[in-house]
Amino acid sequence: MQYPASLTPVEDGGFVVTLRDIPAAITQKDDDVKAMEMAADALRTAMDFYFEDRRPVPPPSAAQEGERLIALPRSESVKVLLLNRMLKDRVRPADLARMLRVKPQEITRLTKLHHNTEIDTLAEALEALGCELIIRARPKELAGLDLDPTLDSVQIAASNNSYALAA
Repeated sequence: MQYPASLTPVEDGGFVVTLRDIPAAITQKDDDVKAMEMAADALRTAMDFYFEDRRPVPPPSAAQEGERLIALPRSESVKVLLLNRMLKDRVRPADLARMLRVKPQEITRLTKLHHNTEIDTLAEALEALGCELIIRARPKELAGLDLDPTLDSVQIAASNNSYALAA
């Protein structure tokens, strides 16, 4: 998932970075490079609020002219898909635990944004909710073509390939 960010110079010096899709993600630094680095941290911190409050995470919109993209880590992007699916289907963590035949504590860890979770475990949880996690690799030069910025299709660029995770 890549969220568009606006970098705005401030009169007193420095830059403010805002993400229109995630209003709580806002930061300011003295130079544009540090401001963008801090924006990535602000995005992840703002995601924590959605997870703690069990609110749907807004999908990233298409970038507008002059905006830069800030990516969530892959595992966190998949967890956003899982959270949004659980909320859409009104599935509580205890319900998902019963569906997967695991202890509720395992679902608590699974739905913690920053807890490391194996991709297979996330895929099983999504499957229990009637979704399929699809991973595909394609040459980097094709990245950016025909990409869907909704929560049902997560685009992630990594090394020489582009990976799309869809639920």
